[in-house]
Amino acid sequence: MPFMFVGHGSPMNAIEDNVFSRNWSAMGRKVPRPSAILCVSAHWLTPGSTQVLATEVPRTIHDFGGFPAELYEKRYPAPGAPDHAEKTIALIRKAEAIADYSRGLDHGTWSVLIRMYPEADIPTYQLSIDYAQPPQYHYELAQDLRALRDHGVLVIGSGNLVHNLHALRVGAAPFDWAEEFDQRMAGLITAGDDAGVVDFLRMGPIARLAHPTHDHFLPLIYALGLRGQRDAIEYFNDEVVMSSVSMRSIVARPA
Repeated sequence: MPFMFVGHGSPMNAIEDNVFSRNWSAMGRKVPRPSAILCVSAHWLTPGSTQVLATEVPRTIHDFGGFPAELYEKRYPAPGAPDHAEKTIALIRKAEAIADYSRGLDHGTWSVLIRMYPEADIPTYQLSIDYAQPPQYHYELAQDLRALRDHGVLVIGSGNLVHNLHALRVGAAPFDWAEEFDQRMAGLITAGDDAGVVDFLRMGPIARLAHPTHDHFLPLIYALGLRGQRDAIEYFNDEVVMSSVSMRSIVARPA
């Protein structure tokens, strides 16, 4: 199976007809139909532990505020994937992963999948991010999950390549630092320099501007940890919106 990193941006993309949501829909038609979907979302942080959603019927989590009522009425009733969750836990050697039976799908997952797979008929589960660990840890943990691709699981990292909500400017041009970080990261990814991506903080001030917190960057590291030597990278939605949020997304598959 391919793997993906998706810049999910605003929850409004779940209900708005725009270039991002249309491209998500198109991608759902392009990639082979998966046996299950595992999402690593920026919105499930579990400092000190690694958890895998193993419930049979995950609820839809509306983990945001101040949006139209229509968005809160949306549900994504995909079945859970407890069998896949069990296999995923067994694959993880980097951590003592545990099953979670109470959480659901946050908007980093369902706001994208509601466009990619609107029928909500593919078993879906999530992997949490141990936010107490450094980037290299997450890259190594992701490598434990490579075998999932051979079993038809579509793994999606959901975050944003640039994500600074404090600097948002609606309708304004991108900040120079946002475009520079986005393009430099794309260059590293294209070159296969995963180590350079993982060590993103070495870029100094622009890295700290692009990511005052690291939650939306770590899903990219999970995606790249799945990369094989024959995988070709394709970009889509490569645009910086609201001055400081990159929607750049990736799909990778064997060339």
